[in-house]
Amino acid sequence: MPDAPYPALLQAVADLHRAAFTGTVLATVARRGTPAAAELVFAVFRRQHHERFLPGLRKLGLDCLPHAVAAAQYHYLSNRIGGVSVEYMPESDRKAWIRYAPPRWLWHGTAVCGIPGEVSRAMLRGWHAQNGVSLGNPRLGFVCTGQVAEGDAALDGYYREYDRDLAPEERLCFARAEAAPPFDPAAAPWVEASAWPAERLRKAHRNYAMEYLRTAIPAAIDLFGATETTALLGLALRQVGMQWHQELAAAAGIAGRGAADFAALLAAVATAQGDRVTQHADGAEQSSWALMRGAPDLHPAAFECWNALWEGLLAAHDPRLELVVERRLDLGDGAFAWRIRPRRRLVAV
Repeated sequence: MPDAPYPALLQAVADLHRAAFTGTVLATVARRGTPAAAELVFAVFRRQHHERFLPGLRKLGLDCLPHAVAAAQYHYLSNRIGGVSVEYMPESDRKAWIRYAPPRWLWHGTAVCGIPGEVSRAMLRGWHAQNGVSLGNPRLGFVCTGQVAEGDAALDGYYREYDRDLAPEERLCFARAEAAPPFDPAAAPWVEASAWPAERLRKAHRNYAMEYLRTAIPAAIDLFGATETTALLGLALRQVGMQWHQELAAAAGIAGRGAADFAALLAAVATAQGDRVTQHADGAEQSSWALMRGAPDLHPAAFECWNALWEGLLAAHDPRLELVVERRLDLGDGAFAWRIRPRRRLVAV
């Protein structure tokens, strides 16, 4: 593998992590019900908001703008950098629209058909309704005017600064009869090309996708407990790993089906994730864990959930092989070793 992974592999790794989060939400809807899935999505987006919003405003140079404009521009720029189809339409210093146009990035393809409206609303409650609180502006709220999850043409709405302080339940409201103004791409803000060259944008897109799984695994463990989360996400992420084998192998240029080929695939994916990895003939060692770097108080079950992705990847690569974890140390950064060996046959008694 080259030092800088091929663009196709970075994109495939981003797609894998996007699918892993979507699969986590769909599995929760199917196996624990809509309220539990909404609770999980709320927790994920509220965690991300607390970790990312204010630092992101400063990083993007938006912290001196009027609050409604700053909030809308933040969502436009951060999501567009992440590869999301998004639009921004300001009306005034106190009202600015944001529109997540189809196809919805997070609920990719037909996955949107399995996302209840309550789950989509939980995302808005977790993040959009919190912007005014984080900015110290109790007059700032978000008005949602449409949701693709409920059959509307887009997920859209506007940040509005009112003339009075808002009660907590007023920070997010719905007005489906209102229509967004037209989007003018030429008038929309964008990042400086000199500071954001193509390689940085590709890695930012990958990081954006990985952030969802990074947040979702600990949030699920907190909500559902380690045992239930390991069972729920273990199945979901194993299925996602199986589904994405063809795309990852093609992007990594790996056509073979042996243990050495899978070791090369595992190493290629780890490199594209931003990890330090050493490949062996029958396995790989990873001395970092980019996905969970900096995650506080990480439960050991987080590794079991994440490892299911690679078990699924191997199941699609060759179901006669199995992935054995030979070392797992220091979950805060990561020191893992896997060995690939022929699957042991069960003998009927």
